[in-house]
Amino acid sequence: MAKNTTKPTDEKESSSMLARVSNWFKPKKKQTDEGKAEQSPQTSANKPSAQSSEGKTGPQPRRRSRRPPRKRSSGSRKPAEDKDAIAPQKEAMIAEAATPKPKAKRRSRPPRRKAADREAAVDADGIAAEETDKVEASYKLLINTDEPEECRIVLLESGKIESFHVETVSRAQTKGNIYKGIVTAVEPNLQAAFVDYGTGKNGFLSFSDIHPEYYNREVDPDTSWKKLNIQDVVSKGQEMLIEVVKEATGNKGASITTYLSLPGRYLVLMPGSDSAGISRKIESESERSKLRKMVDAITIPEGIGYIIRTASRDITKTAISQDICFLLNLWEEIKKKGQTAKAPALLHKEQNIISRFLRDSYTTEINEILVDDEEALAQVKNFLELLPATQKRVTNVKMHKGTQPLFHQFHVEKQIEQIFQPTVSLPSGGSIVISPTEALVAIDVNSGSTGKDKNFEETIFLANMEAAEELSRQLKLRDLGGLIVVDFIDMRDAKHVRAVEKKVRDCMKRDKAKVDFSRISKFGLMQISRQKMAAPVQMGSYNICPHCKGRGMVRSVETQALVHLRHIHTGVIREHVKKVSCRLPAEVAEYLLSKKHEDLMELEQQHQAKIIIESDPTMTPTEGKIEFLKG
Repeated sequence: MAKNTTKPTDEKESSSMLARVSNWFKPKKKQTDEGKAEQSPQTSANKPSAQSSEGKTGPQPRRRSRRPPRKRSSGSRKPAEDKDAIAPQKEAMIAEAATPKPKAKRRSRPPRRKAADREAAVDADGIAAEETDKVEASYKLLINTDEPEECRIVLLESGKIESFHVETVSRAQTKGNIYKGIVTAVEPNLQAAFVDYGTGKNGFLSFSDIHPEYYNREVDPDTSWKKLNIQDVVSKGQEMLIEVVKEATGNKGASITTYLSLPGRYLVLMPGSDSAGISRKIESESERSKLRKMVDAITIPEGIGYIIRTASRDITKTAISQDICFLLNLWEEIKKKGQTAKAPALLHKEQNIISRFLRDSYTTEINEILVDDEEALAQVKNFLELLPATQKRVTNVKMHKGTQPLFHQFHVEKQIEQIFQPTVSLPSGGSIVISPTEALVAIDVNSGSTGKDKNFEETIFLANMEAAEELSRQLKLRDLGGLIVVDFIDMRDAKHVRAVEKKVRDCMKRDKAKVDFSRISKFGLMQISRQKMAAPVQMGSYNICPHCKGRGMVRSVETQALVHLRHIHTGVIREHVKKVSCRLPAEVAEYLLSKKHEDLMELEQQHQAKIIIESDPTMTPTEGKIEFLKG
């Protein structure tokens, strides 16, 4: 019978555990390099590695020896029998640690508030791109006529003045009026004539603005006026019908023409012309063709031309026919008056400012019209009722009944005052200075405090971009025309220069006046030529200062006193002058009596004349009266 040498399971496990623990505390023998080399082939032969099993050859990485556990103190060491009981708990802890825990939900961060003033950012191409909210602009028309001396009209775009028109009793508009005038002078050197039309200042009539029917001799119809001399075809004392095309400004008289035009809502009638045209702002070829066919179907007398206006877009044949009939009847009345009236005489006066604005500038984008006068309210309602159905829109017309004045309630007065100031502030801290002169309008751009902590080139570019937008608005508000020179801040980047030029062109597209531009020169100057639509807005509200004569400065007290002292000295040396009586402003008289008392006494002793200086507080600093009395 075979002897069973198998030990019980508990004893076997306990003995193997004790053997392993005892081996941990045995000191390890140091192996030499030769021993390691001898042992490695056996190990590799008995237990092939994973790399060799995959068919890979080469040196195998050396396996690190297992680190023995830390020695514990006798007091904290647990008996070996407890390790088997701890093992399942340890495995459970390892499994729990290996299990991925769900991530804690991240607390959402509230969005940052949007900045009130967003600065323009320069992209890679050097073009400023400013984010704007896509909100439809609201237009509001305010008409202030509560005072009989002045009528003001303001068009607001989202609370900001888009256009401003004013008419006063002291300076009524003459542009568009038709007169019967008489030639007072013919200037061959200027190739022009001066015509008296009854306003006190003669009008300037260029030879190119004289219709061939006014020539005093027969001329071949194909002959250009450039091949003629004005003195050969126009004579002094000749009568003709003229229209004012540009208001008189300063010492210059009004510009006039004999090529008359009668503007209507949808069409401009041009007696004496065979031309026909359509507004360039109507770009659709189908729409242009449709309008041309409408007008061709209406009988227009020969020798009368026309221009179809932008407001005729989507118009009906009935509406445009009514407009043409009204203008033809008006022309017949003007001709009848011209045949009987004695020159100079007014034959046709342009409509008042409210009718002109509604006729030329009303669009369906205007949401609300507010007036403060019953007569103006009726005038606006009558105009809206005459509009065709295709252009009618719900435009609220209200009578202002608030406790505050109309313009004060909508914060317009401060914006109007800014129009008359030379300096205009820009959003980022810069400014532009507008200086109208006799020859041109100069505009200077100042960076000011624009972007103090930013790149220098970006700061200049931002100031110029803001100035380009604001100057186009100011030119239209102030109605400045002629040659305009803008002094931009010098920019080094050519892309920035092109971007500023494009900004000016884009902003001036909304201007009804004809505008031409030049490129920005190497000196930072840009020239703009703008058509003068009317006299500058300040001409109707401001007068030239009688003291400084428009210079904005007067002489100092010292300089003015010396001027009077020299005058006294020059007059007292004349023969038989025994008394000099001076009545001067208070400050000037006080300066002479206190600072120049010895000089006056010396003059009296040398010339045996008495000098009397009197102070007059009512005199202005530039006034003064000196009388020399002989004995």
